[in-house]
Parts: sequence; structure tokens; C-alpha cells
Amino acid sequence: MTGPACVRPDCDGGHIMATGFCDTCLRRPLAPTTPPDAAGTARPPGTAPPGQSQGRGEGDGGGGGRRPATPGPGSVELDRDGLPVLPYLPSPAPSEAAETTARPPTGGRRCGTPNCTGVIGISYDGGPAPDEGFCPQCGTAYSLRPKLHPGDLVGGHYKVLGYLAVGGQGWIHLAEDTRVPGLHVVLKGLVNTGDAVARRAAVEERRSLTTLHHPDIVRIITYVEHQAPGDAQPTGYTVMEYVGGRSLAWLRYAPDEELTRLLGGPLEFGHVITYGCMILGALEYLHGQGLLYCDMKPENVIHYGRRIKVLDLGAIRSIGDRSSTLTYTSGFAPPPTELKERGFHIDSDLYTVGRTLKSLADRATPPVGLAARSFEKLIHRATERNVTARFTSAAEMSRQLWEVLREHLALGGHEPYPERSTRFQPTAEVFGGRLGAVPGLEHWTGRPGGEPPRLPVDAPAPRATAAALPVPIPDPADGAALLLDGLAADTPDRIADQARQDTRLHTVEAALWLCRAYLDAGETGRAEEWLETAENRNGRLDWRTHWHRGLLHLVAGDVEKAEGAFAATYDALPGEAAPKLALGYCAEYLSGRLRESAARESAVAVDAGRAAGRPHRPDGTQARRAQARERQAEEFYEAVRRRDPTQGSAAFGLARIRLRGGDRRGAVAVLDEVPPTARHHDAARVAAIRVLAGRLPDGTGPGTGELAEAARRLAERLPDASGPGTARATAAAAAERPAGPGLDDAGSREQPARDRLVTEVREYALVCRPPGGWGDGFPAGALFGPEDTPEALRALLSRSLKRLADQAGSADERGDLLDRAYAVLPEPAGLRERLRARRQRRQRRAA
Repeated sequence: MTGPACVRPDCDGGHIMATGFCDTCLRRPLAPTTPPDAAGTARPPGTAPPGQSQGRGEGDGGGGGRRPATPGPGSVELDRDGLPVLPYLPSPAPSEAAETTARPPTGGRRCGTPNCTGVIGISYDGGPAPDEGFCPQCGTAYSLRPKLHPGDLVGGHYKVLGYLAVGGQGWIHLAEDTRVPGLHVVLKGLVNTGDAVARRAAVEERRSLTTLHHPDIVRIITYVEHQAPGDAQPTGYTVMEYVGGRSLAWLRYAPDEELTRLLGGPLEFGHVITYGCMILGALEYLHGQGLLYCDMKPENVIHYGRRIKVLDLGAIRSIGDRSSTLTYTSGFAPPPTELKERGFHIDSDLYTVGRTLKSLADRATPPVGLAARSFEKLIHRATERNVTARFTSAAEMSRQLWEVLREHLALGGHEPYPERSTRFQPTAEVFGGRLGAVPGLEHWTGRPGGEPPRLPVDAPAPRATAAALPVPIPDPADGAALLLDGLAADTPDRIADQARQDTRLHTVEAALWLCRAYLDAGETGRAEEWLETAENRNGRLDWRTHWHRGLLHLVAGDVEKAEGAFAATYDALPGEAAPKLALGYCAEYLSGRLRESAARESAVAVDAGRAAGRPHRPDGTQARRAQARERQAEEFYEAVRRRDPTQGSAAFGLARIRLRGGDRRGAVAVLDEVPPTARHHDAARVAAIRVLAGRLPDGTGPGTGELAEAARRLAERLPDASGPGTARATAAAAAERPAGPGLDDAGSREQPARDRLVTEVREYALVCRPPGGWGDGFPAGALFGPEDTPEALRALLSRSLKRLADQAGSADERGDLLDRAYAVLPEPAGLRERLRARRQRRQRRAA
């Protein structure tokens, strides 16, 4: 709804917004107006939504307006710390930012007399709330009227311009320093000068602010006193820097149209993360000074320009203080029962930050994909009722918040912002990389005959996966971490004996190290003992013990229990990639189990139908559960891969899921996105060729387009790789390498692997050849021969198998390969019998 037109002569077509300011010149109207508020009701002239000015707001309810549509975060501008740059928020002119008419607070407040529970400033019988009177409980006189008025001179040179707001304890005035033209300051005095508790809080605020120097915390300038006419004693005022912006509470209440006009669009989730990291930086500084903020909420943070400023330190108290009156805001602070039992701590401060961020995120564009769940888990940990499970420091919470941001940006199409984890050690291992392994000779000698096996798309074995998952970075504060660094894990018994005798090894880190060592040795019982020792030595819920329990369950083959342990790790570290990688594997593996169960269910239904003489179909429950699990695995793998494309395990996992769904091209696209700088880039190239030419699990063969693409890729130089762990130097070095040898050239060190891959591709081309041939798109050339006939393909495959026979490590292996080479040729009379007799003679000699 458009407000009244701005009548200022120098304003070009502006209208008065719900905040009372012009949407063009950003100033107040010359004449009194009554603009409609966000709900469409009339508001007194110049009144803004709660939290616009520097003071505390009255309410702490939910934000107004609808949730904006989700724009993509791919074009978000990041600062040097990797945080989204805040939109520039213009401020109204300081001389026009304040009201000239005081509006006393409404809704009542506590008396302020020690040990009095009375409430003052509340209306009776529907009349207006009195701004002065006597406490109905103890009879103490009170006054909620301001002691300063526009035009008053305070401290000899601070000229009062008007009222910014009235907070929980103090009036907030805007003033100008007459000694420095253009310098505006804030004067903060008490609402009720008779409030003894508030007076002590004001003294504590002044004492605290004078020692604090942080760019995101409001700065105190001085302290002055002013005696109003008729007062028996002067009133003290804290002089603070003026921050001309809008509070974060304003962002929750402002109409969508106004928010879009000022921010250039809706409030972005990335901007909420930036607010959170800046707030946590300020609190980390306060905690380092031995102070607790106690009253974080959107009203107490101002967005000005492209920065924020934490205001109103009236509730500040020393860490460990259990005697002074605690000031907090219900709905943002921990539950009153908790505060009564244990008081206020660092994790209590972080609780208020969590509630603040949740309230802002509810108004912002939603996070992308899995980032939404990760953010929910972060908020849940910050506000966990079990205090031992909360974040222990602002720095820890800020790091996880930043990691969630990385996930959100990556899933939204922003360029990945990879950075080494601060919780897990990097690993060169990859699990489930069979697709990227060039087949060994046993691929042909180890099967009795017939068609080649289909592409390996099942999840890898749990134990192999456990060995490839990363391990936590040792806690540097743990005294045993340095002693254990560099020790070989292949002798756990000797280290275990030493750990029982040496008190320096009676730590959590030593117990976890021994747990991993016994897991590597396959002794799950001993690993379990040391994991329990670690849990007993730790006084808090520790994500490291959850992670190790997940590894233990994987080695033991219990993937369902492992999933529960990894989920607990995800709860504690919502921004980390490692728990998501582990959860993706668990979901993929369990989906395979469900598919097997669905197949058995279908077979039983068919048999039952035959016995009954009528069709009988299974209810499909297991199949639906398998699909849901696969979607879950895909979500986790995609989040890890998008955030860090070098994660080979996630890429191979996602490719397997695509193949099980019949999406050959989708799997190749995933493998092609593994960058040249990744350790597993070469394995991904090999896997892409096998996927293009191979037979899928459902028996589907490649099309002529896939076959031609496989031929093109095989014409490039390939590494001599028999597994997915082959390293690659750099992308630059790869670009400078000369073209590889021809398909049938010999003598290259890469040739053995190339020969095996060529043989597999030719075998698939023969077996998957349609009855009518490949057709016009057949990729004639060195790989598949000059013509599309079974005889030509058989001859090429026979030549490849003969070449593989030269790689054989034994006479028997060579004989098997030669037999297969002759067997694929058109059968002359009696050839099968002669080959069978030859094989029997060889077996008798071996016996």
C-alpha cells in the first residue's frame, strides 16, 4: 500500500513509507501524516515498526510480512572472510531520526525497588497507562517521564534533538555536540530514576563499555549528569556514539515492499549468516574479557551501511556472577527453570544468538537443499536443553555457521569455497571407487564364460568404507596428542600396555587413538573397550566418540547402528562434510538391502500368484523405502560434492545412484566434474569410459552415441591405473602432456592398463550389439574396426585378449586368456572340443 506523497520541495515523487520516512529522500514529512502500517491500520505520525531506532523495542514477537520467494545465491558477493557482503542500508538524516514528542513506554514494568514484585505503569479499568505514580505493592514513587526535552543542553555542549526510543531501562535521546558541528551522539538515561536495580545496571554498563574496544560493539564516549528543574538530584547519562541505521528487529517487521526497496531485494539467508558471524565475533570478544552479554535479540543489533553494531550492554555481567540481578528477554534466553538452577553461562549467551538467528531466518529466503537441515541442526544445538550438548564457545558456533553458509552457497550454484576442515584430517582414500578401477586380468580369467559382468554399482563393503573415512584432528589441548603423533598404529598392544601405565596417556585422545588402531587391526572387541574408556574420561557429550562409534559399527558390519552414530555427529557438527559423507554411504548401503528385500518380496508374490492361479502383486513397501533411502543418499552426496568437487567418494557414490536409476549420462556428468587437481581425477576418467560403454544393472547396453563418446575418450592418453587412488600432478601439467599412443601401439608404460580397458570396451560392444547392428551411428575406427559386423568385433576382441595374455603372470593365466581369445572367434568344427581337452590336460599337469 502506497503512503501519502512527500511534500518536500526537493523530493522527486516520493511517498511516506510505513516507517514514517520518505521512500525517495529518506526524510520525515514536513507536515504530520498518518501512514498506514504493515497491517493496514493507522499509526501515529512518524511512528516506525519496533526496532527501527537505536533503542530497545517493546515486543519480541514474530516478523511481519510474508516469506519472500527464493532467489539463487549464485551471484552473492563475498567479502575477504567468505561472508556475503551486507546490502548498503541508508540511514535517515540524524536531525530527522528522532521524535520531538516523548511516548512513554506501555505494557508495565517491574518496580525496581529491591525485593519488590510490583508492576508499575499499567492501566486500570481500560484507561491510559499512567506515566507516574506509586507502586501498588510497596508504595514507592515512580516516574516514566523523560528528564530531557528537545533543546536541553546537557554537559554544557550536548544539545538534545529528540527521542530515539525508550528501552527496557533507559530513555534514548539523540543529541548534537555543539563543539563539533555535525557530530551526533546518543544520551541514555533511566526511564525510572527511582529504580535501584536499573541504576546499578547503568553503572555496570558504563564500567564495561569504557574498557571495550571492538568494531561491532557500540562505543561509549563519556558520562555526564544533568539536573532537571524540580529534581532534588541530577540524573546521569551515558554518552555513546550514534549509529544511524535500523535494528535487525526492523527487518522482521518491515513490509516486503519496503524491505525490497532498501535492501535491493528480500532478506537473504546468507545475510542472516553474516549477521550471526559478526554477532558471535563481538560475543567472543566479550567472553574473552570475562563478560556475558545476556540479552542478545534482534532489537539490540543495528545494521548500518554494510556493518552491524551490538548495542545496549545494560544487561552485561561478569562470567561467574551469580548474585546480581539477571536481565534477559523471554523467548530469546534459556528457560527460566534453567536460569534459576545454573545461572547464566557462555553457552547461555550462545543460546540467545541461536534464537536471534532463528527469528531472522524465518523472515529470510530459505536455505538451499540440505543446508536447510544443517541450519536447523545448528540452531538446535545452540538451543539444546541438555546444556552439555551446546556449543562451548562463540568461535566454535561461528565456524559451524560459516560452514553451513558454504553448503548453502555451493548448492545454490555459487563457486565452491573449499577450505580444509578444522575438525577432520584430510584423507587420500576413496570408498566405492570400483567403477574407476581398470579391470585386472582376473576380470576375464576369473569367470567361467558367457557375457561380461555388469557395471559394479553396489555400495562398497562397510569395513572398506570405514577405512576410507577421515578421522578427527587430535585435540591440541590434549597432552597425549603430541606423544601419539607419528606412532605406528600396527602395534596397538604395545601402546595399550604403555597407556595403562603412563599417566600422560590417561586422556581421551589416547583412548581414541587406540580405538582406531584396534579397528585397523580388525579387533572390534578391543576397540570397543577403548572407546568406552574415552567416553568415561570425557565429561561432556563429545562428537568424537560418536564418530568413532560409527566407525566401530561399520567395521562390525552393523550399518544401521553406524548411521545413528554418524547422525549424532551431524547434530554436533552441522557444517562439516565428513558426517554427511558417512550418512550418504549408510543410506546408500541400506537402500541396497531394501532393494534385495523388495526383490524377494516380489518373488514370493509371483510364486503365490502362480499357486493361486491369479496375479498377485507385492504391496511395494520395501521398494518405496529403498527409493526414499536412495534419495537421502543422493542429497548427502550432492551436498558434499557441490561444496568440494575434489571429494571422490561423494562423486562415485552419486554416479552409482545415477546408474542404478538408469541415468548413464547423469553418472558421466558427475564424474566429469571431478576437477583435474583432485587425487581421483584419473579414476573418474576411467569410470566415465566404463559407464559409457558398459552394461547397466538392468541389462541395458549403451547406445551408439555413448559408444562413440567412449571411443573418443579412449583415444586420449590414460594413466596406468588399476585402482581409484592414482594421483595426478596438476591441471597445468596435464594440459601440457602430449597425445597418447595409438590403440594398438606397444611399449608405453601406460599400455597394460590401456589394453585391459580397450578389451573391456570391445567386449561390451560385441555383447551389447543390437540384433540389427549398431546402425548409422556406429563409431568405425581403430577401436571398433572399420565395419559393424559380429565377425569384425570378434576378431578385434580376440586380438585384445591375446595381447592381455602377454601380461599374464603365470602359464595357467596365459592359457586361460588365449582360450578365451580363440573362443570368441567364429567356431570351426571341433574347436570347442579341442579347447576343452587342452584345458583338462593343463589342469591335470597342475594337479
